Amino acid sequence: MLNIGILGCGRIGQVHAGSLQHIDTAGVAAVADAFEDAANALAAKTGARVMTTDQIIADPSIHAVVIGTPTNTHFDLIRASAKAGKAIFCEKPVDMSAARIRELITLVEGAGVPFLTGFNRRFDPGFATLQARIAAGDIGDVELVTILSRDPSPPPVSYIKSSGGLFRDMMIHDFDMARFLLDEEVVRVFATGSALVDPAIGEAGDVDTAVAVLTTASGRICQISNSRRATYGYDQRAEVHGSLGLIKANNVPENNVEFASGAGFRSAPAQHFFLERYAAAYRAEMMHFIACLGAGIAPSPGIRDGLAAQMIADAAAQSLATGMPVDLD
Repeated sequence: MLNIGILGCGRIGQVHAGSLQHIDTAGVAAVADAFEDAANALAAKTGARVMTTDQIIADPSIHAVVIGTPTNTHFDLIRASAKAGKAIFCEKPVDMSAARIRELITLVEGAGVPFLTGFNRRFDPGFATLQARIAAGDIGDVELVTILSRDPSPPPVSYIKSSGGLFRDMMIHDFDMARFLLDEEVVRVFATGSALVDPAIGEAGDVDTAVAVLTTASGRICQISNSRRATYGYDQRAEVHGSLGLIKANNVPENNVEFASGAGFRSAPAQHFFLERYAAAYRAEMMHFIACLGAGIAPSPGIRDGLAAQMIADAAAQSLATGMPVDLD
């Protein structure tokens, strides 16, 4: 039995703890949070002990940690956990600084500890099937990838101010998905954006509506569209065009019932919240992490995938600021 420590008992920590409760070979041994009530509530649900973060990291009976704390805490927690020999599951982004992620890569790889970056969308049944069929050659050579990601409504401006911006907070999932589907590294990024949903987001120095175009060395192109507003639900789609055809993953509706009348056909809206839309992905992601630990193999996506997505996000932010495309090393 693998004993797991949950660092951060907020919404995402609760999701991961819930996933672990469905895995026979692992369990939540301890939880920690800056807010005592949150830790106590999750401990009551899981039967885990409430400990401090330092106690969890120092405890040799705890084999791995799940880091679901605010991004600005990730660096120190990853560093301490790696030095303690703990396997690490870290929510995205690994850190807001590519230079600091490189520092962590040296430490994590030097310590030889397994590391998974929480890009859960790779484990979504639709997107995972999409990638598998592309890898099998169903559409031939990939030429054009289109990714659409639109939230039902924007987060509070207080969150926007500390989020790192749309490219590092929201579109970073799509940057990882682009690499997942392109199967080739991005070498050039051009991005543009506006504040069309909430003027306060623009006043906070961010955008809420954005497009990025990514290009690989061989000329493959990925176009990404993001918006903080979608009146019809949580919009999550991807389409890949290749030399032999096209394959796409559509939205997941609230139900599959369709109504027809003289006015036309009506179906349910897309699922409204990311926890509903990606419930299966979160479970599969945790199952993958635990299975890799049991088999002694490296989880994927790893910490280097976290760095690659962060570099694309940084380039997109630079492109938005300058109005020019940005080349990546």
